[in-house]
Amino acid sequence: MLFHNSRDLQYRAPQGAVPCGSAVTLRARSSIADARVLLRTWWAGNAAEYEMRRTERDLFEIVLDIPAQPGLMWYYFIEDCGASRAYYGNAADGLGGSGQMRETEPPSFQITVYDSAFKTPEWMREGIMYQVMVDRFCEGKPRAQKALSADSHYHKDWNEPPELNSGDEYANVCNDFYGGDLEGLRKKLPYLSRLGVTVLYLNPIFRSRTNHKYDTGDYESIDPGFGTLEDFRALCRSAKRVGIRIVLDGVFSHVGSDSRYFNREGTYPDLGAYQSPKSPYYPWFDFRKYPGDYDCWWGFKSMPNVREMEPSHYEYIVSGKDAIASRYLEDGAYGWRLDVADELPMDFIRGLRRRVKEKNGACLIGEVWEDPSNKVAYGETRSYCLGDTLDSTMNYPLRNALLSFMLGDIDAHALVRQLDSQRENLPAPFYYSMLNLLGSHDRPRVINVLAGEKNLSPIRALRRATTLSDEAYALGKKRFIAVFRFLCALPGMPSLYYGDEAGMQGMDDPFNRAAFPWGREDTDLTRAIHEIFSERHHSHALKTGMVKFFAASDDVVCALREIRGTDAFGKKYPHERVLCVLNRAETSIAFDLFAAHVELDGMSSCYIRL
Repeated sequence: MLFHNSRDLQYRAPQGAVPCGSAVTLRARSSIADARVLLRTWWAGNAAEYEMRRTERDLFEIVLDIPAQPGLMWYYFIEDCGASRAYYGNAADGLGGSGQMRETEPPSFQITVYDSAFKTPEWMREGIMYQVMVDRFCEGKPRAQKALSADSHYHKDWNEPPELNSGDEYANVCNDFYGGDLEGLRKKLPYLSRLGVTVLYLNPIFRSRTNHKYDTGDYESIDPGFGTLEDFRALCRSAKRVGIRIVLDGVFSHVGSDSRYFNREGTYPDLGAYQSPKSPYYPWFDFRKYPGDYDCWWGFKSMPNVREMEPSHYEYIVSGKDAIASRYLEDGAYGWRLDVADELPMDFIRGLRRRVKEKNGACLIGEVWEDPSNKVAYGETRSYCLGDTLDSTMNYPLRNALLSFMLGDIDAHALVRQLDSQRENLPAPFYYSMLNLLGSHDRPRVINVLAGEKNLSPIRALRRATTLSDEAYALGKKRFIAVFRFLCALPGMPSLYYGDEAGMQGMDDPFNRAAFPWGREDTDLTRAIHEIFSERHHSHALKTGMVKFFAASDDVVCALREIRGTDAFGKKYPHERVLCVLNRAETSIAFDLFAAHVELDGMSSCYIRL
């Protein structure tokens, strides 16, 4: 019988991801006296087998030299008894830690090997992000000064729900607007600054037909409904004065059919690819049968896919003198969030990173829904955390784990396994920069989720009619405050979806994208979020301290953040220990921990300074 624990220094040192060219000591215990123990590894598709050295009666050891290039190393153990072999590998859930014995080849443990020069901007790991859909936040300029496409219209009442303008259950033309703009956002910077926000992530702001703007019409123009390039520059200048950075949404895997590049509707003066094979943009697209049959994003004909590495497209977006990737950084933005990053070629992202990093302190964040260290997309394993592509990804695995815990789908022990797996797989620069979220434009409002709504994505006609009772809202709110405080105690950059702090409700798209309820906010909830942000801002340990997770019971999870002279990046700070305790149960708890007596109400959380 073998034993190994990838998260125990006795069995693996150092812990977690390691830089290129380093060494890792692996150990395993065997209860069979005359057994040989072998280590099987995989690197870049090549397998190797090594005999481990017996250092004690039941302990075997090997020092593994780590390659000089970034990548993923995989390993498991073989117990060779001569006449038979047994195997010890990762647990069935693939989350690391203690593994399992098997009679056949097991899943492997993972070692993430990253570029030793990998760094992420300091402001990411110390920041607090706020995501905004510009049209739905605040109206700054009179509508007469702005322009919409011919088939679009403004809501008469800011507080109306979003519209469903289609008879198709699964489609929406997305042509209703509220009038929010860049000037309105600029005017609300004092509100965001007081709340504690230091980073603004804007959903797409470039010219397009729809309200969501993921069907880009012209990368070179700010949408006229949002304002002008000068409005964008003014927003960046004003934001910088109050300590807020702007991050833009980059949609580079596809464009709109109604765009200067494709121009199916003939809106633009440019000769689009749909109009003629002689268009300069024709090589960007993959036509199966010209012109009507073409490759498009998830079958949506309004979003034709582009060939990202086609030379003229790559030059236009990434490498050209005035490439899109760099021009808006020069205008004041501090980075990009890449839409559908797992649908972009890795070489495209690598090139984009090199261009973005020409600006000191700029970032590149990706929309990746799974573990960014070992994501499999289209049959290819993609490691986004090695230092050659992204700085961070949207932490949907964390969101899913925290919400599942709060709703009783998993217990605290299972949650800790998932938290520890991220800590183990991700290099520190990446881990401490993760975009940690509970809400986004792609998910139902967190209040609805935590209120216990079972059917969060009914047919679209029913989504509008779904509102929470006062009792359900109170439950969702209480759970939200509790779990959001815990999220803000974790390594990474906490992110708040606009209006969640105001108590906004809404099912799936489009009703999770309503207008901000100015004058009708839940001020008690807003105050609670502000207090949580303030506690994080005033604690170096909560931002860059070391972290340990443990379950106090099935219903109680804890995160200990600690600085002992230096933080996780070697920066000197005074000693500080902060314990965050989250109780999902309806009943109160009391227990002693680290010489502290903890008393906590049901469905609540707290920070305790030790």
